[in-house]
Amino acid sequence: MSRDSIVRIATYNVHKCRGMDRRVLPDRIAGILRELNADVIALQEVISVDDGAGPTGAEALPERDQPRFIADVLGGYQCYFGENRRIRGAPYGNAILSRLPVRFTRNYDLSSGIRERRGCLRADVEVGGTSLHIFNVHLGTGFIERRRQARLLLSDSILRRVDLQGPSVVVGDFNEWTKGLATRLMATHYDSIDMRLFGGGTRTYPGMFPVFHLDHFYFDRRLQLKDFQLCRSRACLVASDHLPMVADFRLP
Repeated sequence: MSRDSIVRIATYNVHKCRGMDRRVLPDRIAGILRELNADVIALQEVISVDDGAGPTGAEALPERDQPRFIADVLGGYQCYFGENRRIRGAPYGNAILSRLPVRFTRNYDLSSGIRERRGCLRADVEVGGTSLHIFNVHLGTGFIERRRQARLLLSDSILRRVDLQGPSVVVGDFNEWTKGLATRLMATHYDSIDMRLFGGGTRTYPGMFPVFHLDHFYFDRRLQLKDFQLCRSRACLVASDHLPMVADFRLP
């Protein structure tokens, strides 16, 4: 089977590109992503400031538009951003970078009540003639909030839409380290990666001394998992408060 039927997907909560050393270095994040060599990259917690808008002073740098800066450094990636809220006037949310053709994107609102606004960014990429739906998720930290978000995520409005004809991969920071409702609901419709089978641990947060498994890969049962890696290089342990993950899938 041709290489075109294999797709590599990465997910990474980059914490506004602020590392455990408190330095904001988007180019350091880009260096880590270059090593992962993913076809599609799902980023959470990025700031995307247009020219002439947002923070001034020390933060008014070319790197302030973090997802596009990272895409430019890597080269060959299209960049799509889903704003969930604003931080000091700067758009903040999730991003998807893709070096595969992207046919459709949409940002879904997962906000619950007065809690921090959350979202799910969708991108439909074309892989060897097949449409692959990528969903980049960042759920809330509250127990009740996360239960409501999980039900909305698995509703006919997002993951159960009738127009989703191809297989789906759902990745991101679920903020759930136990088998809560989000985990149980996702397991009824998707396979997940048993990280223990690939070595290197299962915990993704916080950064240098990970204790919790907050970041997850869920994938359509029509896909075949070929490889997986939880990245624990020295750079990864410092660059963010989460660790990146990358997986290879064979499409049907």
